[in-house]
Amino acid sequence: MDELGHREPLRARPALLRSTLSWGRDLVLSLAIALVVILFLYQPVKVEGTSMMPSLVDQERIFINKFIYRFGLGSIERGDLVVFWFPGDQSKSYIKRVIGLPGDTIAIEEGVVFVNGQPLSEPYVPEEFRDRQSRLAPFKIPPDQYFVLGDHRSSSNDSRNWGPVHRRYIYGKAVFVYWPPEKMGLLY
Repeated sequence: MDELGHREPLRARPALLRSTLSWGRDLVLSLAIALVVILFLYQPVKVEGTSMMPSLVDQERIFINKFIYRFGLGSIERGDLVVFWFPGDQSKSYIKRVIGLPGDTIAIEEGVVFVNGQPLSEPYVPEEFRDRQSRLAPFKIPPDQYFVLGDHRSSSNDSRNWGPVHRRYIYGKAVFVYWPPEKMGLLY
């Protein structure tokens, strides 16, 4: 009814119904797209622990790209921050930095990482986080396996302890910090 008490014309109701149905359809489509993105492409993850400091700190929230490695759209590269099922207990996920690729020879002397006989430049590891006592005899990484280390070397449980990670356990690449807001940005 309008302000004079007259009934609205019947043709106004179908327009309102069409508008509501259109809005509802758009909402359902948007939710479906968001669900696909979260389930198959990007997944929010909470960082737990200090092993990746200063790159990532305890309780930060990040997005990982689950799509890039799954369908061979990108290869795992040295320096990537990867998320994987811990080889010793596949109910746990870890995040570490890829240091060695399949076929590389890795060694560690007084905390310095050597890849194929050359010292690795690691600007992401501050001097105070280096483990100068760490040593690892040279060994060749087997096919389909990756040597991973935390950036906070003196507090990281990583490939120095349990060996390289098989490709089948790696399911994502850390790409973006979204919480806290002051740390928001791409990860490198």
